[in-house]
Amino acid sequence: MVYKISYKSSIEKDFRKIDRSQTIRILNKIENDLAHNPGKDKELSGTFKDLYSYRVGNYRIIYTILHKIETILILRVGHRKEIYTSK
Repeated sequence: MVYKISYKSSIEKDFRKIDRSQTIRILNKIENDLAHNPGKDKELSGTFKDLYSYRVGNYRIIYTILHKIETILILRVGHRKEIYTSK
């Protein structure tokens, strides 16, 4: 089953901080891999409970799965050193 991908509006801001070639790579991974295999990634704990982290090189994609509507909601995208700190 292929899940629909949905992005939080603030993702645009996250992508502006990332090199264009890396952004294209990340988007390809989301559409081609994550959409087909959600939930197999690292499940987060603490403040980020019920969220998952998907790894693409040095970047991480924080997402949640909305099972009832078969959608993956992408919440944040960023470098691994900065992604887990709250804003």
